[in-house]
Amino acid sequence: MKTIVCVFLAGALALLAADSFATGKVDPEATGMNPVRLARIPVRMKEYVDAGKTAGVVTLVARHGHVASLEAVGYQDLASKTPMRTDTIFRLASVTKPVTCAGIMILVDEGRLSLIDPVEKFLPEFKGLKLNPCGSRSGYNCELVTPSRPVNILDLMTHTSGLQGSAPAGGAPANTLAERVAPVQRATLLFEPGTAWNYSNIGIAALGRVIEVVTGQPYDRFLAERIFLPLAMKDTFFFVPPDKASRVASVYSYETDGLRLVPMAPAKFPAPEGGLLSTAGDMARFHQMLLNKGTLDGERVLSAAAVEAMTTSQTGSMKAGFVPGVGHGFGFEVVRETLGTFRYNSIGSFVKGGAYRTYGWVDPAKDVVGIIFMQRTNGGGDVADEINSFMAMAAAAIER
Repeated sequence: MKTIVCVFLAGALALLAADSFATGKVDPEATGMNPVRLARIPVRMKEYVDAGKTAGVVTLVARHGHVASLEAVGYQDLASKTPMRTDTIFRLASVTKPVTCAGIMILVDEGRLSLIDPVEKFLPEFKGLKLNPCGSRSGYNCELVTPSRPVNILDLMTHTSGLQGSAPAGGAPANTLAERVAPVQRATLLFEPGTAWNYSNIGIAALGRVIEVVTGQPYDRFLAERIFLPLAMKDTFFFVPPDKASRVASVYSYETDGLRLVPMAPAKFPAPEGGLLSTAGDMARFHQMLLNKGTLDGERVLSAAAVEAMTTSQTGSMKAGFVPGVGHGFGFEVVRETLGTFRYNSIGSFVKGGAYRTYGWVDPAKDVVGIIFMQRTNGGGDVADEINSFMAMAAAAIER
């Protein structure tokens, strides 16, 4: 009997190993993608580097649960001529937002909060918020009024809360996440919650604070225990460990006379709206989990229902997002019409970019995950030339 059990376990472990998503192993044949076309991706990215548009780029393409291409070109740091590496660590900026929303959805899965819960149920700063019927304008008949309903959790995740982009100015600099969110009590809503779209960093910051209040844990510890650890995202964090600091890419601004280094101050607290650092491989694991409807390598992080809610456009016909043809899900933009397929991605693809030209997307119809990471503060936003080229070239490499 022991022999039979051992053989069974050995077979099961071998099967699990075969089904694991190994970001360090490149296997174009298993993905049904053309290796010649895939090889053109780093060549094109190197052209951007040689033109002085960006210091360096890391790209990753995965399909059918296997990595088809993982490439690094250019430099992690120009002054020292440190080469870009496939395990270079990047500041994700707003690519942090879907991770924060995933943390909220874990709590929804566990029945600890509801998407339609008023935020004031958890954060007193949201009680008594008023609405400016004139939006951001002032003048005759613009006296503040009470909105028809309170801001809820779903509003924050879809940027339909009516909050402005950042917290009201004034007061001492924040040293904690709680202090970051506290100024919301002085905010004035731009529109009725749920009726329009306005990208709000302070709204996502509030979601991180909700996680702290509901769980009794620091926001960053909750994400580490419930997302990063089960997904084996060993290089994802808000504060860089000293032994990994040498792998962090420098950030640049594109100026008329070339790339200029942008000094980055150390964070005082974990920022739910944009504070994560990570690698292309780690973020591919997060995106592959979503493509797999909440699981990766035998670990379930989210329910299939949670993933469906996150990656479905929740914003109807309202203009939402920074890419043509998209609506907004929870942390992600979602391609909802043909206009959004200009980079060969399908309707239903979900995407997210960050201010430093970090970008990740999932195309469920093509079974593709794509990651492109740079560190540049300007130049094209979510439709930067490098991103557009990479996404189209990745889809063009699909053979079967």
